[in-house]
Amino acid sequence: MSARIQEIKLVPVFIGGKWVNKTAESYTNVFNPSKGEVIAQTPMLTNADVELAVQAAKLAYPAWSALAVPKRAEILFRYRTLLEQNMETLARLITLENGKTLDEARGDIRRGFEVVEFACGISQLYKGESLSQVAQNIDGQTIREPLGVCVGISPYNFPAMVPMWMFPLAIACGNTFVLKPSEKVPLTAIRLAELFQEAGLPDGVFNIVHGGSEVVDSLCTHPDVAAISFVGSSHVAKHVYTLGSANGKRVQAGGGAKNALIVMPDADPDATLRAIMGSSFGCAGQRCMAGSLLVGVGDVHNQLKDRLVSNIDNLKVGDTSADDLAEMGPVIDGSAQNRINNVIEKVAAEGLKLVRDGRKNIPENGFFVGPTLFENVSTKHSIFSEEVFGPVLSMMNPKSIEEAILWVNKLNYGNGATLFTNSGADARQFTQGIKCGMLGINVGVPAAMSIFPFSGWNDSFYGDLHMQGTEGVMFYTRQKIVLSRWDSTYQRQMGW
Repeated sequence: MSARIQEIKLVPVFIGGKWVNKTAESYTNVFNPSKGEVIAQTPMLTNADVELAVQAAKLAYPAWSALAVPKRAEILFRYRTLLEQNMETLARLITLENGKTLDEARGDIRRGFEVVEFACGISQLYKGESLSQVAQNIDGQTIREPLGVCVGISPYNFPAMVPMWMFPLAIACGNTFVLKPSEKVPLTAIRLAELFQEAGLPDGVFNIVHGGSEVVDSLCTHPDVAAISFVGSSHVAKHVYTLGSANGKRVQAGGGAKNALIVMPDADPDATLRAIMGSSFGCAGQRCMAGSLLVGVGDVHNQLKDRLVSNIDNLKVGDTSADDLAEMGPVIDGSAQNRINNVIEKVAAEGLKLVRDGRKNIPENGFFVGPTLFENVSTKHSIFSEEVFGPVLSMMNPKSIEEAILWVNKLNYGNGATLFTNSGADARQFTQGIKCGMLGINVGVPAAMSIFPFSGWNDSFYGDLHMQGTEGVMFYTRQKIVLSRWDSTYQRQMGW
């Protein structure tokens, strides 16, 4: 952890290469969620602060975009080295402000690190295409160019990974960047910026501002912003997409999800159970790829439930900031805890069987909700389609894989779904029939690696080009098409 973060109570902004403490009319508390203690305060800034950050990025853009692509890559390689050297301290910082277990926090920073590694190959990724003799004596080629000032608006659930889906690749492509991290988890973003600065990134290429809806709307409408990357709830994703697009911005906006885990009777029982536990209760269920519908097909349902209950009862829920052996941590804050508890109460009132109640047997301090399991859920129940964003798993029992696919396709979301099976025929039917963007076969969390796009569909994504992979490069660049004719006959005719 940097000296700045150890000392601060007020979270600074980073504008034009300078760290500045800003006063504001209101502040958001940054908690250690395991203890319920305030560790910092984030200033809720205004349009004026957005203006400063965007202008700093605009000022830095001409020189940065003109820098030779291999020179940009050199800075990314140095950044990669610094991230690797600081990975453990970054993981512990994530655990402190987010509440993830240490292993989950390591995964958070590792998946962001992989995007930096991908961006280090920008000299190859940035290349255009060419075709000689596209017509008689005419050659054609494409050239990629950056867009200008790009913006990232990231959520609290992955303090390192989601911002790093955005800014490393955007900056590698020659853009400058303004990041608005979640006001609930700004400390990791601060450390990421410090390390990028240490790697030699010029002043103004990367900037950080804080705030709420006023800052978001200001970024979405600012005339000098070219593109916006967003991850959060579907409601806000749609708002950012609509507002940004209406103001001439490119927008990629990832939203919420309701992901299904379909288990066939022939699935490997031990591997399947491990995957279900990690998918549903990892990160306390606070991720858009969390498994939240457990669809046990046919006779596997009862056996699956009995083994799942046993594992839930043995899961160690605890203070992740003090206990490295804790297997599940808290949710982000008291508001999230109350919201999830209210969902549990509402669903139980609908008459569904509450097999395990996460409001019981949890640590006294901190913002904890334990693993929760509902049974006998149908497509008519609210919990079927509602994203809880917490450790709440709902069991369904279709008679066949055809019925399971039919049920899952009733969801408005389209992030992920997984099938557990040893049947190639069932796997093929599943991959062809499910209407969502990321599918797993015997994989609990089918989240794409950095070389592939994070490919949500339907209400889980608004836009055309997804984050990560070559789609990310396409999003952060635009192409010129050049047609050239230099044949000697034409030159003589022109008197050259």
